[in-house]
Amino acid sequence: MAFDGLAEKLQNTFKNLRGKGKLNESDVKSAMREVKLALLEADVNFKIVKDFIKKVNERAIGQEVLNSLTPGQQVIKIVNEELTELMGQTQSKIDFSANPTILMMVGLQGAGKTTTSGKLGNILKKKGKNPLLVACDVYRPAAIKQLEVVGKSLDIPVFSMGDKLSPVDIAKAALKHAVKNNNDLIIIDTAGRLHIDDNLMVELEDIKSSVKPSEILLVVDSMTGQDAVNVAEVFNERLGIDGLILTKLDGDTRGGAALSVRAVTGKPIKFACVGEKLTDIEEFHPDRMASRILGMGDVLTLIEKAQESFDEDKVKKLERKMKSNDFDLEDFLDQLQQMKKMGPLSDILGMLPGMNNKALKNIEVDDKEFLRLEAIIQSMTPKERKNTNVINSNRKKRIASGSGTKVQDVNKLLKQFSQTKKMMKQFTGMEKKMKKGGKLKLPFM
Repeated sequence: MAFDGLAEKLQNTFKNLRGKGKLNESDVKSAMREVKLALLEADVNFKIVKDFIKKVNERAIGQEVLNSLTPGQQVIKIVNEELTELMGQTQSKIDFSANPTILMMVGLQGAGKTTTSGKLGNILKKKGKNPLLVACDVYRPAAIKQLEVVGKSLDIPVFSMGDKLSPVDIAKAALKHAVKNNNDLIIIDTAGRLHIDDNLMVELEDIKSSVKPSEILLVVDSMTGQDAVNVAEVFNERLGIDGLILTKLDGDTRGGAALSVRAVTGKPIKFACVGEKLTDIEEFHPDRMASRILGMGDVLTLIEKAQESFDEDKVKKLERKMKSNDFDLEDFLDQLQQMKKMGPLSDILGMLPGMNNKALKNIEVDDKEFLRLEAIIQSMTPKERKNTNVINSNRKKRIASGSGTKVQDVNKLLKQFSQTKKMMKQFTGMEKKMKKGGKLKLPFM
């Protein structure tokens, strides 16, 4: 996550604050100095940092906080609220009142507009929309082809008229095509430049006046630092943007620009791209992001990811199998494959409360382990997956050879599976006992 460095510094500061018990004004001011330094090091705009610290100080150095039983927690609560406010307070959604809804994607070359157009189309398609991607970048070599490749991989139609016509004419023709083909969402991928110039802005203004987009979304590269703030200001002045999409939030970046662009433009961050896959895009929730930064987790996003990734019928089937103690390696494999859809394991763990950077460093997170486990199970026969008791030493050697692993790896998997089955049996037994009104006795008591 882009805010890793900031998150670690803030969490360390607040850890010291929690340990103090009673706080005085000097303790709060000292903590706020650390917060200020952390924000500046994260490349947050100086004026924004100054205003942020002033607001937190005014609220934190009050008798209600200092005299409370948990002053440290109260200060963290205030920082969380102000951080949420800085990023937009509440989630901002796309306005779909127009049919078709036209989204015009703008930004500098290299920000990831074309890929982001596809990602946006994909996430909105899952919500029931029928999108059409429009290739209006007629200048960058292979831009049209790139959009067509992205569209094909996501099964989203792409409207293209080559690179000879003007982007304005292409946008107008795309609107007619969308109405004719019942596309209720049009996403226009416009041209960018390596820097802002008047020709670019005039062209974008012409597209805006010709098709009257429902929303203009500025795609901002989170790794460009304070330059992103200047870019956002100019685009907003010339076009009147409606929202921002942050790309490369998973990169090795300090993330301060992401906090700054919203405050400077007054426009909401609507989506964040958190990886290179075409599925790696999330709706931006300021409150959840603030919680992540402060190490409070993001359980709601985790639940949403699980709901998107896990097949409801398969979950019900698994529940029945667990209750009848009929859970086998075929089911285990299915669960692994569905978990993989949720994204990297480190990202999933990072959404759990208390799993800050320091905690994650002490946990060995190896996404390749999923692949090893899959390979081992897939090297087994259906009979072996159904009943692991038949797997003797000769079978283990064959499975290890077939999966490119060692016999020790096969033994490790079988042990993990056996422990998982035992745990499921214990919890199923507890559930039955509780339903009968019996006294619950945990297995470790």
